[in-house]
Amino acid sequence: MTVSVFELFKIGIGPSSSHTVGPMVAGRRFSQSLADDGLLSQTARVRAEMYGSLGVTGRSHGSTKAVLLGLEGDTPAGIEVETIPARLVAIREGQRLRLLGRHEVPYYEREDLLMHKRKSLPHHPNGMIFRAYDATGNELRASSYYSIGGGFVIDENAAANDNPVIAVAATAVPYPFSSGTELLAICQKNNISISDVVMENEKQQLPESTVRSRLLEIWEVMQACVERGCREEGVLPGGLEVKRRAAGLHQRLCDSKDDSPLKVIDWVNLYAIAVNEENAAGGRVVTAPTNGAAGIIPAVLHYYTRHTDSPTDDGVVRFLLAAAAVGSLCKENASISGAEVGCQGEVGSACAMAAAGLAEVSGGTPMQVENAAEIAMEHNLGLTCDPIGGLVQIPCIERNAVGANKAINVVRLALAGDGEHFVSLDKVIKTMRETGRDMKDKYKETARGGLATHVLEVPINIVDC
Repeated sequence: MTVSVFELFKIGIGPSSSHTVGPMVAGRRFSQSLADDGLLSQTARVRAEMYGSLGVTGRSHGSTKAVLLGLEGDTPAGIEVETIPARLVAIREGQRLRLLGRHEVPYYEREDLLMHKRKSLPHHPNGMIFRAYDATGNELRASSYYSIGGGFVIDENAAANDNPVIAVAATAVPYPFSSGTELLAICQKNNISISDVVMENEKQQLPESTVRSRLLEIWEVMQACVERGCREEGVLPGGLEVKRRAAGLHQRLCDSKDDSPLKVIDWVNLYAIAVNEENAAGGRVVTAPTNGAAGIIPAVLHYYTRHTDSPTDDGVVRFLLAAAAVGSLCKENASISGAEVGCQGEVGSACAMAAAGLAEVSGGTPMQVENAAEIAMEHNLGLTCDPIGGLVQIPCIERNAVGANKAINVVRLALAGDGEHFVSLDKVIKTMRETGRDMKDKYKETARGGLATHVLEVPINIVDC
């Protein structure tokens, strides 16, 4: 089974796909289930409980705002970002929620939105339970959801499966693949590229013209995110008082007379930093495949379109399709969730995806594309997720810049060879999964280990992001 390119690249808001986008999706899904089963009008109160990593870093990752907005019927792609602060003030000061935007219930945050910092649900570190009660206090419904990375949300039944991705995207396609080995065999047998494989699979759901137009729309959102990031100044929310740097860096690059060939590295750094500052500020981003790693693929795509010879829209489409093939393998055979396997699953997967995309549009053979992805993932193994203050800012923003330049470098390594290599992408993904299992929980998006505990002398007052 393969995950659709449009599941891996989703338009949403920052700062986190698993902690912001996922809880918003879950909140809306719960409210919609009440409406679908005729229970909405009977609902007099709703309670949401966050567990595991959601409970520990949910406030700094935007989970609280996401749950409220999701219950009110908003979607990550559709919500107007500029309206969010005023909406949250109205909910909290008025102590009222409008479920699906039409059914009003009381809301008392201390009682109705609980963050369990020492408890977890059984199937994934990012667990949630939503409960609805009638006017007499009887429970009308209780539903458990898991945000498994990249904005994917599954329910209790799907989470109990050995491979929950199958429950998310089980689509009959002409070229199914569940490993890099199978993908390469398909390419060799049919004399087609990796991007061709993914396009043929996507065409089972949508016409090719629609697939292309939607991918170009995603690219437009990525470009808009970079442009906003290059304009905005000030400090990022949350309490760390991290200064936004992209606008100043952009101005210096535009004014610079430096003609060094290494200047392109500065531009790639800028593209990634601009995206991840927007993400940290709660702006509009594309999960690629997650929000925490959202700057890598846009940065490498900007490198392709602005710093290489003869870029085309078709190249952008093929880049994203090839990247999605690798993202699908990471998602199916390991994880893209920092709460599950650390940042190797987020930045590591994004780096591998970007490398595959760039190798594809740089004339690489399927073997060279797979080699590029393998090198990228291999050199992110063991990367922990230890955000300071639980905020998606340090080291996350710079980590995306480093990851983007790493992706470009590994493509040059892969294209310098003939595609033959000692370690397969499948082996590296398997290693990433096993490394994640061995990694202590404090290094997996809990802000209880690593930099998160060795930088701040005094705990900061975290505010919702």
